[in-house]
Amino acid sequence: MPRLYCDEPLASGARLALPAGAARHVQVLRLQPGAALTLFDGRGGEYDAVVEHMGRSEVRVEVGAHRAVECEAAVAVHLAVGMTANERMDWLVEKATELGVASIQPLLAERSVLRLAGERAQKKQAHWQGVAIAACEQCGRNRVPVVHAVQPLQGWLAAARPGLVLSLREGTQPLPHAAASLDEVTLLSGPEGGLAPAEEDAALARGWRAVHLGPRVLRAETAPIAALALLTLGR
Repeated sequence: MPRLYCDEPLASGARLALPAGAARHVQVLRLQPGAALTLFDGRGGEYDAVVEHMGRSEVRVEVGAHRAVECEAAVAVHLAVGMTANERMDWLVEKATELGVASIQPLLAERSVLRLAGERAQKKQAHWQGVAIAACEQCGRNRVPVVHAVQPLQGWLAAARPGLVLSLREGTQPLPHAAASLDEVTLLSGPEGGLAPAEEDAALARGWRAVHLGPRVLRAETAPIAALALLTLGR
């Protein structure tokens, strides 16, 4: 049964026109009146629904019973990541959403391949939010992680609450040990080439704790996904 995100509040018994994105999805699937689907609005749980009208410019549905279905991770992980190249960043957002990330903060780091600002940054933010929504529709999540606006790393660090930073330095603590007692954490990961030494020093000076994922050097898009798997699937 198709699962679709509706970016407006839902209520049992309501009749409404689907937002443009969800309507296009129904049209592509060529669902006909009477077809069943599942809707969620990001506020918790999901709703049964039935297509009432299928038009070229409008799709109307009747919202049915609410089901209090949740599959969120036991630990809320806020991922702050130095932006990687376009396709890799798309993949990272998709897989992070599937693994239960609570929010994603794209950062412009010294070694970021992708350099975004102004309107281009806003368009990318909207695109990544769409990737997260599609991933929720596919994986069964009913709460969509927020993809925040792109920020420069140093400026973001100045205001962020300290968390854990993935590091290749010697003497760091294994991630599972550092996060064993946490139910919410911000995880900072670098772009291709990792965080610059000055960036990592700035984080540590502000109270961040350096952690590692083992002896192997993982790619920029692999490391945060491996970390998320350890944090969100291990409890």
